Amino acid sequence: MRLNKKAAFLSKILAFLAIAIYIFSCASMQKPQGGPRDRTPPKLVKATPPDMTRNFTAKEIRLEFDEYFNLKNQAQEISISPVQEKKPPTFKTSKKAIIIDFKDSLEKNTTYVINFGKSIADVNEGNILNNFTYVFSTGPHIDSLSISGTVQNSLTGEKVKDATVMLLTPKQDTSIFGKKRPTVFATTDSAGNFSLNNLHTGDYYIYGLKETAPNKIYDNDAELIAFLKKPIHLRKDTSNILLTLFKQEPEKLRTLEHRFDVDGKLFFTFNKGLENPSIKILYPPNLDQQKLVEFSKMKDTAMVYLRNMDFDSIRVSILQNNKPFDTVTRTKARKETFTRNIQLQYNTSADNKLKPNTDLVITSNLPIASFDQSLITFNEDSTNISSYSLTQDTGNLKKLVLKYAWKQNHRYQLIFNDGSLTDIYGDKIKKQAKPFQQDKPENYGQLSLKVTVPDSGKAYVVQLVNDKKTIVHSDPVTKNTTLTYKNYPVGKYTISVVYDSNKNGKWDSGNVKKKLYPENIWIYNKDITLRSNWDAEETITIPKEPVIP
Repeated sequence: MRLNKKAAFLSKILAFLAIAIYIFSCASMQKPQGGPRDRTPPKLVKATPPDMTRNFTAKEIRLEFDEYFNLKNQAQEISISPVQEKKPPTFKTSKKAIIIDFKDSLEKNTTYVINFGKSIADVNEGNILNNFTYVFSTGPHIDSLSISGTVQNSLTGEKVKDATVMLLTPKQDTSIFGKKRPTVFATTDSAGNFSLNNLHTGDYYIYGLKETAPNKIYDNDAELIAFLKKPIHLRKDTSNILLTLFKQEPEKLRTLEHRFDVDGKLFFTFNKGLENPSIKILYPPNLDQQKLVEFSKMKDTAMVYLRNMDFDSIRVSILQNNKPFDTVTRTKARKETFTRNIQLQYNTSADNKLKPNTDLVITSNLPIASFDQSLITFNEDSTNISSYSLTQDTGNLKKLVLKYAWKQNHRYQLIFNDGSLTDIYGDKIKKQAKPFQQDKPENYGQLSLKVTVPDSGKAYVVQLVNDKKTIVHSDPVTKNTTLTYKNYPVGKYTISVVYDSNKNGKWDSGNVKKKLYPENIWIYNKDITLRSNWDAEETITIPKEPVIP
């Protein structure tokens, strides 16, 4: 009897332990509760030999950090100055450390700077340790001069983050610029500031670069570049260097892309905008006479529509100022079929509002051969309206203009029924409807801008810029004048002024190889607010053009 009681007691104990183990094991499987996000990059905790070592003789450097990290893009981001081209050092990771192994001998009495750029980032969050450097000298002295400043965008005046600032000696400037990456560089911080440290006395050319591909080489027309014409004569710490980035126009004009689109049009893309462009079809014969050509607003793309597609190859000459610069040949199947669907766009806002005192402009994706107004329905509220005018733009066969005496607070609907539009290929539109209203006048304002110029012998371009940094109006100015901007949406605007040195009425870019700066732009340091039912007035005095060294 006593044995049975002991057995029962033991079984209860074992059952209790089993339940406890299960509960705790379940608890241990729960996902830990998240804390604040780690925003701190890896931190150096020990360097062997120490940073800033003099009389350096080691063959290896060990840099230990406080957390695990990745060493990314070594070839693009890590540099050593002076460079060791014959046998560059190797960079390896070991747990939380970087081991630098020198394969070549070091120069005597020389300061070396190893710049890790943006290569060091923690494993979990990818926080980057920007511009981390390790410095040592093989002699008793460490170079300590510095160059610092700011990088900004030449068009907007905004400070630029993550731009690369590079130093080159006069010899390097002609030999490696645009071919190899420099060994002395730094990345701008969130305020656009940079600092290049531990520099030796000497002359340096300075460049800024905002890259599309992170290789520290200016090798792409889409990249932004900045420079100073004259070298910096570094004899003491130099600060307040201002670099203004600009997109350089390609020197040689060329065709980037040419193709047949799915709707049959020929599409061309150029590496820059053309001046007085034109297109001529060389083959097949007589095809040139029936082509329709459309260039984009910036004249850097072109579309060619052909009524007759019965050919298997076509040769096209592209001209600027009546001079051919490229000839393109394209082939296709003679009876190749294309997919065409007429689609329409309107000059209304995203919420289907039409700007007061404007006509309704309808733009087709394909040139329109004809339209049948009897198949078009135009309603005001629930009433069908026939007293409107619909005409085709003679200069652009893709555009129709509808004129009508719009009424406030009335709802309109324009319906293109089946077959009401026919494109140049004979395709007919499928039914499409567009609802819209005239916008309220109180959503628009007027600005009178009184402009005073510093020199009536020079030219300027006054630009009205909206809160999306888009130029909405541009006016060439050569004397004191008043500019009036009517019927513009309420909101905040800024004024920028181009110092138009060549008097062509627009901003012109620079050229880094020719050491030509872009035209200067002055930005008025005050926002202008257009309010409803209010005529704003503003007076600006354009300062004298700054002199850039």
